[in-house]
Amino acid sequence: MAYPLQLHPTPSNPNHPVLLCLHGHPGSGACMEVFTQGLGHRFQTLAPDLRGYGRSRTRQDFSLADHLRDLEELLDRQNIGPYWILGWSLGGILALEMAMRHPDRVQGLILIATAARPRSNHPPTVWQDDLYTAIASLINVLIPGWGWNIRSFGQKSLYRYLLETHTPATYRYLARYALGAYLRTSPQAHRALRQALGQRYDRTADLPRILCPCWVAAGENDRHITAAASEETARLLPQATWQLYPHTAHLFPWEIPHQMLQDIEAWLQGLASPSP
Repeated sequence: MAYPLQLHPTPSNPNHPVLLCLHGHPGSGACMEVFTQGLGHRFQTLAPDLRGYGRSRTRQDFSLADHLRDLEELLDRQNIGPYWILGWSLGGILALEMAMRHPDRVQGLILIATAARPRSNHPPTVWQDDLYTAIASLINVLIPGWGWNIRSFGQKSLYRYLLETHTPATYRYLARYALGAYLRTSPQAHRALRQALGQRYDRTADLPRILCPCWVAAGENDRHITAAASEETARLLPQATWQLYPHTAHLFPWEIPHQMLQDIEAWLQGLASPSP
């Protein structure tokens, strides 16, 4: 039986195509607001908290496959027919899986900092990393985007592997969404992701089955899912457009939101325009 996922309120127009927005790990549907707000004029957006994240609480262990069943039940409950999917990190992996399971319903994919064969080059961490991250996060919640905190703690914390541009605007996104999402990510969600990665998750051989249009983007300096892994996915998808953003990392949607949304909009407009 699927788990009843909790939805975050999003700007919706029932006359527009549906865009299912899937967050990463740790994360929540609220973290997808940069997309639900930025693309709400074009899509009816749905942003659920995946099982074990945000308000979709559980004490039962689960697997990556359970996320897929949850999403299928959600779409059926909402009477959704054809739809698009936007997935960030783990959400992108789920988007690829959904496209393979439902090629007749998935109209297109927007894949953010993700890969069908996710590989990391994140260096080992030490206790000082955790300490600086905790201090930077707490101060940032109290005084979002404070330059002194960014310089003194943020750039020395684990944020240095998630971000390349440590701007006040980016840290305001962190203050609004990141800490709360991290604290609400369950132990079961951590275990489910570790299990999938421990099994060397790899769906590259199945990517030629996904025939819908895809936009695949990565930050050049992503340490969590490398840009090379994302580019491999784009290369193997039959109908993919590849976008690499220099001087950004895994959280590039919060580093360059306006540029990213402009590029997505241009790609969507290109799909809608007839070929010469």
